[in-house]
Amino acid sequence: MTADKRRIDTKTVHAGETPRVMGAVSLPIFQSAMYETAGGGAYHDIKYIRLNNTPNHAALHAKLAALENGEAALVAASGMAAITTSLLTILRPGGHLLAQESLYGGTHDFLTKDLAEFGLSFDFIDPTRPETWAAKLRPQTRAIYVETISNPLMQVPDLEAVAAFARARGIVSLIDNTFATPVNFRPLEIGFDLSVHSCTKYLNGHSDIVGGAVIGRADWVTKILHGLDILGGSMDPHACFLLQRGMKTLVLRVRRQNESALRIARFLAAHPAVATVHYPGLESDPGHERAARFFDGFGGMLSFELKGGEDAAKTFLGRVTIPIIAPSLGGVETLMTRPAATSHSGMAPEDRRKIGVTDGLIRLSVGIEDTDDLIEDLVRALD
Repeated sequence: MTADKRRIDTKTVHAGETPRVMGAVSLPIFQSAMYETAGGGAYHDIKYIRLNNTPNHAALHAKLAALENGEAALVAASGMAAITTSLLTILRPGGHLLAQESLYGGTHDFLTKDLAEFGLSFDFIDPTRPETWAAKLRPQTRAIYVETISNPLMQVPDLEAVAAFARARGIVSLIDNTFATPVNFRPLEIGFDLSVHSCTKYLNGHSDIVGGAVIGRADWVTKILHGLDILGGSMDPHACFLLQRGMKTLVLRVRRQNESALRIARFLAAHPAVATVHYPGLESDPGHERAARFFDGFGGMLSFELKGGEDAAKTFLGRVTIPIIAPSLGGVETLMTRPAATSHSGMAPEDRRKIGVTDGLIRLSVGIEDTDDLIEDLVRALD
């Protein structure tokens, strides 16, 4: 794929959309399960929705690759389809994985509850202490996996060290870049092999589809695509269309959310009812120096705890009026949730506590509403 040298503001709008179909400014929805073929080609070259290669898929793949400056990209039916298919493809039978301990609950569950059934193994690592990683290596280690900003504690790994560690040992580096988005960070530029996303979140931005993506080295993307074709984790054309449309405003949305989240994090950190705020944009945050070095913005996600613990959190969530109390994140509307009751509810309570996810932790996904309105609403709820 030829490198797209345009700035990301332009690429979100135009990448992957030429030549235009019959001059249509908006890419049509190709609502056809299959396409005419003369046969004789490879199985994965047959145009068919399950093979993720319809015109709607192709346009998305080109746009996603351009946004993170990757060689190739693919979309999947969900973020977890992208993550699990990538790991199963790379690890192969008998493989071993190094993964950061503080992960999205679904990914954590897959590693701790399902991976062994595939004959695979893993070890957790502290992503901020690269001097400890080598001790966890095995001859079967094939990959290392981290999140750019961890869910829900907003931890920022030593990103440059992760990529360098993988390169030096000939293993694959994977990163979940959902929270940062390509607007704030492009992991492939510092040496990561593969970047995965839940497109449900910021890339689509409107809380109306579920999807996933893998971006990076063409050889690995092709292998993962073939695995996805067999496992059947395809995105339907209408979801492709909505994702394509949503990404056109990605830069505008994320930059607004960056600014608003930083103001809200500073407000919460100064409020007497708040015990702790997790946000890499705060100078007091343990990951601030790493985030400031690598990111173009600190993101729209933060989490915090009130001094009254779980009871105070439940009361507070019942008092806010603008944020919607719902799981997921990254949409135009502000969302709040208690991870212990939603995204991380599948984890055993002791495992949640071990990684710092308390029952009173509140996760806040800042939308694009007026920031002053949001802060005034938080003041009313806290006071």
